[in-house]
Amino acid sequence: MRTVLGYGVLGLFLIIIGLLVFLTLWPRPTDTTEPWVFGNDGAELNYCAPVELDGQGPAADEIPKAYTPDCGFSQMPMPILLNCREPITPGIPDMRGLWLAKSGFIGHIERIEQCGNRMVVTTAGLIHDFRIDGTLKNGARDIQSYCTNLASAIKVDDDGKIIFRLFNVFDTVSRHLDRGDLIFTFVDGKQTRMQRACTLPEESRGMYEAGFEYTPAS
Repeated sequence: MRTVLGYGVLGLFLIIIGLLVFLTLWPRPTDTTEPWVFGNDGAELNYCAPVELDGQGPAADEIPKAYTPDCGFSQMPMPILLNCREPITPGIPDMRGLWLAKSGFIGHIERIEQCGNRMVVTTAGLIHDFRIDGTLKNGARDIQSYCTNLASAIKVDDDGKIIFRLFNVFDTVSRHLDRGDLIFTFVDGKQTRMQRACTLPEESRGMYEAGFEYTPAS
């Protein structure tokens, strides 16, 4: 019995090591991020006046996909969909704006951009740029802070939740709106409630560090 258990533990250990090696060495996609995205500081913008998505300008297809450079960044990039004017696809909730955590992972910040069925979430030194169509092909290909890169398919469910499915195998995180707040739910069920902000507070401009302490809502 001990021998079988030992082989099982060894097998699990090898699988985990193999997965880590795969995620680290898996070739990255070609970086199509436009150079101007990192040319200025996106933290200096006001996010309480989103542009009108009236169709009188570039569509989502006309804007190259953006990726996290290297293994992170230290200055908030400019909005990737800054010039997009394609209306948000019906059935997809409008989550555009700058969001600051008020419970959960205090210090967590997200900037959400949308047009068409495309969404870009910039947070913690990471750029998620994806289509909400449930496919890996058009999903997020994320360069993580540990230099691993992951692929996720993203869908919207009947309740308006934006759900990430790692490798389109299982759900990992979700986002949804609740009474004007954005609720970010992690794979372990922990929730972070976020409120809108017009600008990034000066003390929060080092938003790129992970490892915030979790504080449940009271």
